[in-house]
Amino acid sequence: MEWVNETVVREFIFLSFSSLARLPQLLFVIFLLLYLFTLGINTIIISTIVLDRALHIPMYFFLAILSCSEICYTFVIVPKMLVDLLAQRKTISFLGCAIQMFSFLFLGCSHSFLLAVMGYDRYVAICNPLRYSVLMGHGMCMGLVAAACACGFTVAQIITSLVFHLPFYSSNQLHHFFCDISPVLKLASHHNHFSQIVIFMLCTLVLAIPLLLILVSYVHIISAILQFPSTLGRYKAYSTCVSHLIIVTVHYGCASFIYLRPQSNYSSSQDALISVSYTIITPLFNPMIYSLRNEEFKSALCRIVRTISLS
Repeated sequence: MEWVNETVVREFIFLSFSSLARLPQLLFVIFLLLYLFTLGINTIIISTIVLDRALHIPMYFFLAILSCSEICYTFVIVPKMLVDLLAQRKTISFLGCAIQMFSFLFLGCSHSFLLAVMGYDRYVAICNPLRYSVLMGHGMCMGLVAAACACGFTVAQIITSLVFHLPFYSSNQLHHFFCDISPVLKLASHHNHFSQIVIFMLCTLVLAIPLLLILVSYVHIISAILQFPSTLGRYKAYSTCVSHLIIVTVHYGCASFIYLRPQSNYSSSQDALISVSYTIITPLFNPMIYSLRNEEFKSALCRIVRTISLS
């Protein structure tokens, strides 16, 4: 290896919150409360869907998977961030950094494909309602989720391997609060342009392919809704899609800003702020948007609460 005589990086030091030295306790309390609330609301959603048989349909199955994904996604990043807020040295081992990057990429990429699956579910429900139970059977739902996870796993494996096979023997000061792609790449002592191109192309495909599938689904959905004879029918159909569209807009908006820019435009402070939004705030509001806008889910939650209170 060409860098064998150099000091090889064995750990990284997070510097993202170093400029907020007077506020770590306040940030710790705020982020901890948000994290606990995220865990709580997602656990309530999963429990309600599992316990109420009226919600045992594909749309809520995918919502439960989405909530599981949000719990795992925040668990990969937030607990370590909370510890670092109160620690003197905010470090992570080289292997730990690689594991963290793989985990959040796997969950994030799977999330993108899962949103496309949910768009397809809405397409079938609105455009082929009579065949919905046949086209979206249990086997099909499990297969779609497995395919989304397989795509996420493959992309995460390739990107993590490309990043951590680069030589790291100069600086180990990571201007971020977790091991994201761009800040880690900036620390590499030698940049392999082929690796960077492959990573950029994979990030583009992970965002572009699901988004294209979602757009195609909604072109057909809107076309079908416009042919509904009643205004009430159109309103109900639109209402089942609005929540999904809000989440799609937030997810792809943040992800495109972070991962589809040239490395020359990278800004550590800007990216850290955006990353806080999609690692802490977005996982909190995504399930709430779905559940609070959904009368069927709220009715099911009330039934569960009454059953528990009477037992």
